[in-house]
Amino acid sequence: MRLDKFLKVSRIIKRRTIANEACDAGRVLLNDKSAKAGAEVKPGDVIEVAFGNRNIKIRVKDVR
Repeated sequence: MRLDKFLKVSRIIKRRTIANEACDAGRVLLNDKSAKAGAEVKPGDVIEVAFGNRNIKIRVKDVR
């Protein structure tokens, strides 16, 4: 599944366009590397999202 779609479906970011913009701005890391919106998300991956002054770290358990 695409990273921007995963962020929307898992309700981490409300809209896919905003998830896409966050990826383009470099505020989303996938396995400690800056990721593009089209990056493939697999179980076991770690996603880190920067929201202003706080960071959220997520481990992907399952992708459907």
